[in-house]
Amino acid sequence: MTLTSDTLMNLTSGLGTIRDKSTGGMFVLPLLDKGQVDNAYRGDWIARKIVDVPAFDETREWRDWQADKPQIEKIEAEEARLSVQRKVMQARKLARLYGGAVLFIGTGDRDPMAEIRPDGIKAGGLKYLHVFSRHEMIAGELDQDPLSPFYGEPIKYTLAGRQDMVDIHPSRVVRFVGAEIPDRAVAYDSWGDTVLQAVYDAVMQAGSAAAAIAAMLQEAKVDIVRVPEFMESLATEEYRSRLLQRFSLANTGKSITNTLLLDKEEEWSSKQISFATLPDVLNTYLQIASGAADIPATRLLGQTPGGLQSTGQSDIRNYYDRISAGQNLELRPALSRLDEILIRSALGSKPDAVHYTWAPLWQMTEVEKAEVAQKKAKAVKDIADTGLIPDQAFARGVQNMFVEDGTFPGLDAALEEFGDEPGENDAEAKAEAARLNAELERQQAAEE
Repeated sequence: MTLTSDTLMNLTSGLGTIRDKSTGGMFVLPLLDKGQVDNAYRGDWIARKIVDVPAFDETREWRDWQADKPQIEKIEAEEARLSVQRKVMQARKLARLYGGAVLFIGTGDRDPMAEIRPDGIKAGGLKYLHVFSRHEMIAGELDQDPLSPFYGEPIKYTLAGRQDMVDIHPSRVVRFVGAEIPDRAVAYDSWGDTVLQAVYDAVMQAGSAAAAIAAMLQEAKVDIVRVPEFMESLATEEYRSRLLQRFSLANTGKSITNTLLLDKEEEWSSKQISFATLPDVLNTYLQIASGAADIPATRLLGQTPGGLQSTGQSDIRNYYDRISAGQNLELRPALSRLDEILIRSALGSKPDAVHYTWAPLWQMTEVEKAEVAQKKAKAVKDIADTGLIPDQAFARGVQNMFVEDGTFPGLDAALEEFGDEPGENDAEAKAEAARLNAELERQQAAEE
């Protein structure tokens, strides 16, 4: 076997040869244990925000159900009863912190090892949801049967911390994984790494830089006094005592008169540290930590972007796009098991048309909303003037658009009360007006 290398080498400069110091570098993986992870989360604000911020942003605007209004109200009421939004956020935080967490689906069954059949769930069948970290819900042996719907998941989970260990079927568990481990041989229990594992060095360096600058503040200004024959005189205890007393009195006089009194042969000078470039140094380390966490500094640090034309909106939009992608690629598949049961618990069945979309993370200002509404109104008028769409069909589409985007709050309730077709109540309104006029004329005639 021939060993080959595609590393760039230069025999003159030593690049890529044994003389190149960089050839001695290699990647190592000092794994963080639970104690270190807990200490980092509880004691370092950057580490805590790296764990919390994405989990919070994934769930803060939650989701918009698409169905008939009574169905939406029942589903949202069921979510509120079970605190689904809050508990999903908690589970996501624990998964990011420890590498894995679960939502335990409680249906009131006596046998937690019995598989849940979603089509057997009736209205009110979902009793509760509990959140557990990977250290509380222990994963068992993985299901290696490729024909099993639970392939790659543990055959069972065991709830730890109890005298009587409880085994739980995987159909009762909604799994959330932290930073995924690509090698299944390493991820023997199917969980991932803490997200702090990969950013540990960046967070530590940022914290060390901040601590070093804070320590330098104590040395920002130091007085230096040159005393004749200082080292020789220090040999006697009497001189040391007199020296301390001497400069205690000198400092007292300086505090009172703002003048330092010294002997003629003593010399005084002051050393000051310049902090002019230190903010840039600290900011660089914080930016590295921000990049390692894949969270823009405007969100992680609450930092105002620099530059005359910089607003930070592009960074935030890119970040929100990544969060949105994670909602669809990670969060939606994980929640599908819960949603199958949640919808049936709310409605008694699962209509095929019921689905949801993630609410947008980017929120427009009032000025932006007004501008969008104005543009929509103009577009509606322009399309209506073409006459290409029948009036009733076009009116229904415009109404749905304004109801869905919330341009006119309360529009859906108003349409239910007054009708959702233009002029459909005109005949009734005219008949009622005619009846009132006739009644008024009859009363007037009777009075005359």
